Amino acid sequence: MDKILEGLVSSSHPLPLKRVIVRKVVESAEHWLDEAQCEAMFDLTTRLILEGQDHFQRQVGHQVLEAYARYHRPEFESFFNKTFVLGLLQQGYHSLDRKDVAILDYIHNGLKLIMSCPSVLDLFSLLQVEVLRMVCERPEPQLCARLSDLLTDFVQCIPKGKLSITFCQQLVRTIGHFQCQSTQEKELREYVSQVTKVSNLLQNIWKAEPSTLLPSLQEIFASISSTDASFEPSVALASLVQHIPLQMITVLIRSLTTDPNVKDASMTQALCRMIDWLSWPLAQHVDTWVTALLKGLAAVQKFTILIDVTLLKIELVFNRLWFPLVRPGALAVLSHMLLSFQHSPEAFHLIVPHVVNLVHSLRSDGLPSSTAFLVQLTELIHCMMYHYSGFPDLYEPILEAIKDFPKPSEEKIKLILNQSAWTSQSNALASCLSRLSGKSETGKTGLINLGNTCYMNSVIQALFMATDFRRQVLSLNLNGCNSLMKKLQHLFAFLAHTQREAYAPRIFFEASRPPWFTPRSQQDCSEYLRFLLDRLHEEEKILKVQSSHKLSESLGCPETSLQEVASQAAALTEAPCTSDGEKTLIETMFGGKLQTHICCLNCRSTSQKVEAFTDLSLAFCPSSSVDNLSFRDAASSPNAQDGGPVGVCASGPSEEPGAYDPATAAFVCDSALSERAAGSPPDKFCCAENTSVPSEPSKNFVNKDVPQNLGDEATPSVTDLLNYFLAPEVLTGDNQYYCENCASLQNAEKTMQITEEPEYLILTLLRFSYDQKYHVRRKILDNVSLPLVLELPVKRTPFSSLSEGWSIDVDFTDISENLAKKLKPSGTEEDRCPRPVPYLLSSVVVHSGVSSESGHYYSYARNVTGTEASYRLCHHHPEARALASSQGHLLESPSAVVEQDLENKEISKEWFLFNDSRVTFTSFQSVQKITSRFPKDTAYVLLYRKQNSTNALSGNNSTSGLWVNGDPPLQKELMDAITKDNILYLQEQELNARARALQAASASCSFRPNGFDDNDPPGSCGPTGGGGGGGFNTVSRLVF
Repeated sequence: MDKILEGLVSSSHPLPLKRVIVRKVVESAEHWLDEAQCEAMFDLTTRLILEGQDHFQRQVGHQVLEAYARYHRPEFESFFNKTFVLGLLQQGYHSLDRKDVAILDYIHNGLKLIMSCPSVLDLFSLLQVEVLRMVCERPEPQLCARLSDLLTDFVQCIPKGKLSITFCQQLVRTIGHFQCQSTQEKELREYVSQVTKVSNLLQNIWKAEPSTLLPSLQEIFASISSTDASFEPSVALASLVQHIPLQMITVLIRSLTTDPNVKDASMTQALCRMIDWLSWPLAQHVDTWVTALLKGLAAVQKFTILIDVTLLKIELVFNRLWFPLVRPGALAVLSHMLLSFQHSPEAFHLIVPHVVNLVHSLRSDGLPSSTAFLVQLTELIHCMMYHYSGFPDLYEPILEAIKDFPKPSEEKIKLILNQSAWTSQSNALASCLSRLSGKSETGKTGLINLGNTCYMNSVIQALFMATDFRRQVLSLNLNGCNSLMKKLQHLFAFLAHTQREAYAPRIFFEASRPPWFTPRSQQDCSEYLRFLLDRLHEEEKILKVQSSHKLSESLGCPETSLQEVASQAAALTEAPCTSDGEKTLIETMFGGKLQTHICCLNCRSTSQKVEAFTDLSLAFCPSSSVDNLSFRDAASSPNAQDGGPVGVCASGPSEEPGAYDPATAAFVCDSALSERAAGSPPDKFCCAENTSVPSEPSKNFVNKDVPQNLGDEATPSVTDLLNYFLAPEVLTGDNQYYCENCASLQNAEKTMQITEEPEYLILTLLRFSYDQKYHVRRKILDNVSLPLVLELPVKRTPFSSLSEGWSIDVDFTDISENLAKKLKPSGTEEDRCPRPVPYLLSSVVVHSGVSSESGHYYSYARNVTGTEASYRLCHHHPEARALASSQGHLLESPSAVVEQDLENKEISKEWFLFNDSRVTFTSFQSVQKITSRFPKDTAYVLLYRKQNSTNALSGNNSTSGLWVNGDPPLQKELMDAITKDNILYLQEQELNARARALQAASASCSFRPNGFDDNDPPGSCGPTGGGGGGGFNTVSRLVF
């Protein structure tokens, strides 16, 4: 029968005739044949299957072999024996190589035919050894896929025990050697199918024998972390990731990132190759594992690896977004890489040139999936442009391309950036190691205390949070200039963009410290603020004069040039600024005008003086503070009868020898304070509860020589102190006024009016009084209510434009006429009243302690711009008017209804507590209650921001989209310095993390989380004053 079949398949008969005869041969298998005939038939069919010249011959071989093996099973069992199979696997078949897939297919079918025979057990034992040998020979994907089919159907052939671990490891290595040379879709699909079969086999083995999983994963990491340049592991290894249980992520990542045997070069290679896996189609969870490893490396501060890998692979990841199959995973990895790379714009700028093309392409296809993807992508892009807002030339095309997609809120952007930063990732060892951390969850940067420098830190943070002032400083072009303003710009830029938790302002401190301030000793923050603003103002004046001269004209006589510059600067300083263009930045932001009238009550002649101010110093009413002075004892308790020291003097150590003299300052002056301090004894200051506008016919004057009794024990407010500051005063007795017209001392009436309001109103509460009897400076510990909304009375008069200085050319002889009416043209009653200018509280500098020579400063602040919609809504509320009517008061506090309404709105949220290195979230309620909770902690310096219907400041391009996060673009010099320092900081973190890891075994648990600011009052001031050196809350941290 075998001869007939052999002749038939090689004959030239028509194919249908051949099929009929083959069918007869198959049917004849039921008849009895001797062993020799069966063996001959098995030999023939095996040869047809393995060496058949065409598909018909191979098909005939399979059909006849299956029929004869079914009816002649013992004979086939004898033929398909251990020796025969071993020969096929080790030597091949005639001309057929042993690695030909046809041999494996033949063995696979043979096992099916003798499955019920006892000899199959011997074959299983043989194959357990042979499949391991075959895998060690690194078979090609096709052969390995056929082997996987065989082992999937016959799991008995899979090696057992320790050999199973070896088999899995070798199979992983084999996959690592897979390559597909073709670029045709058909071949690629076939290749992916083959790899999938092999990975499914491994998954089945891991499930059946869990002990094989971890060694397999170790082998995977060994393959992808290899630094051998001659070997590049196949991306097909990505097919295994989807079979690794996600529950193992935490354990595996921790093991990898903390293993001291894993070198940085190996980890870098592994991470790069895992990112390459994103291109593998159908693979699941690759992005999850890549992101987890990135976070794990950040948690142990291996920032060098993260920087290198991100810059190397960010473009490749972005390019994967073009392919729908791998787009979701690629976007997840791209988002994490960009959002975590916050120390430099370099990574983001690598993909910026490609964003517009991708957006246009995806918009044109109109698919819902593409639109949903673009929404996610544009959110990511907005976050990055917000964080790196200094490159309008790069971002304008992108903003135009994504303008139709929703933009996330600023709060959401901040939250995303904060959670994604490398320094936000939790360390697995955090429970027993104190981790060096980046910015706190507030996103703000602290200032390191350099040794009793909290007075500077609190002031700088208050100025930095003065949003419009900060933006103006950052927008200045100061290249080539080494001025104090340049150093302030540098400091502001670092506070905004550094990755450090706290920045050390050493350079700025040395440049801005007043010469009479002793280093490392406590100083007055108000005095420092005045000196700083004056220095900045004076420098800008000098620079303006210098820029107006041509340098070529001064080369010949440098001394004359310097004298000219100095004289012109002095002239500019003495002359009043009548236009905004002539003003310095300090004048524009903080400068106001105060007009003082003194009317002789004998001859009715009037003297007036208009002076510039940058801050107003508000004195306390003695009757409300006399019982609350510090350093009291029974013998020294002051009272009105014994002339005890109950008044307040100028803040700061200006009363001490060698102190800063405000008279020498060209711009910063506090004449009102000086006159009151000099013209009337400090112990005779007091206030009236209800004082009238001086323009009214019936005036209520305050005789500040006589102590007043308020009759009200309610907590005074800033509004009350401002009322007292602006109240009319009768100068009598020892405080009489020398009238040049009368040529003698006369009783006089003194009034002060604000004629030009500043953009930022600085109020200093005069809490330090000098005790002339005991020669000490006492602190008034009275609590003062801080209104969130303050309305400043500004009375514009014809004298607002006059030159500063005294004049006595006005003579009034009609005593019955009202003085105020004589001083200005006639008009309506409303015109004669001060106009209320609304201000919102921006920051509060708090002094903690009982004297100016000791204690600690810290500040509360929030972002307030020149336009606050939430305020304007309340401002038009009828109850929000805090201005006296024609019969009313000089100034009243906003109503409780409006205050409560404001506190319930967003306007009272987003407060921060800046306490040297430490920055935490807080609330306006905490600001209000600070003194009641901590009696030694009192508000000292306040910053209020004027609210305008439109922002009067020029040069703010935030609405145009160029200032993406509201701040102006940083100059390249600043951005480069910040980037360099951020990289240095990450390297410091990494070195510290490695050092701590070496000591982890002996380290004791020393982590102490910070408490909320309300429960942790500031202590003494020192290098870590206010707890600035501690950790911070880890709310919203991302943990795997």
